[in-house]
Amino acid sequence: MTFQIGEKVVYPNQGVATIESISQRNFGGQAERFYLLRLAYSSMTVMVPFSHVHQVGLRKVTKNVEVTRMLEFLATGKPNCSNDWKHRFKENSDRMAHGSLLEIAEVFKSLLILQADKPLSFREKKMLERSRQMLLAEVSISRSLRDPEAVALMQRALAKANLTFPEPM
Repeated sequence: MTFQIGEKVVYPNQGVATIESISQRNFGGQAERFYLLRLAYSSMTVMVPFSHVHQVGLRKVTKNVEVTRMLEFLATGKPNCSNDWKHRFKENSDRMAHGSLLEIAEVFKSLLILQADKPLSFREKKMLERSRQMLLAEVSISRSLRDPEAVALMQRALAKANLTFPEPM
């Protein structure tokens, strides 16, 4: 998969990024090409070698159809999560690392449901915030919406499941 400078992509577990440049560096006599990404949420930059794009899971921003499926999941889907904190955290971490929009939505919804019953641990609060931000950014870009409009869209879906879209931490 190849990307162009200026294109928006999703870097798993970090969210939406912009391809700022494509460069080449030499390592031990071997030339390697890199994408330089600027992460939208933190403004941090990351270099991803072309040869590692698939391993890292770098992907294009989800199409509108996938956003619709994600919103339907938030409204009516049943997240699958363990009751044991260690297992749940590992499962959710794996889902976040894989980076598909539906998996991130599953983490997000399961943590919202859990939060309604009991306080989340510090690490789960951070994961809830990260999943919130990742979903919001991808919905905004995919549907060409400003953040408040994307929040309203996601809030309407969550309201059908008697959940509310959390405020940023």
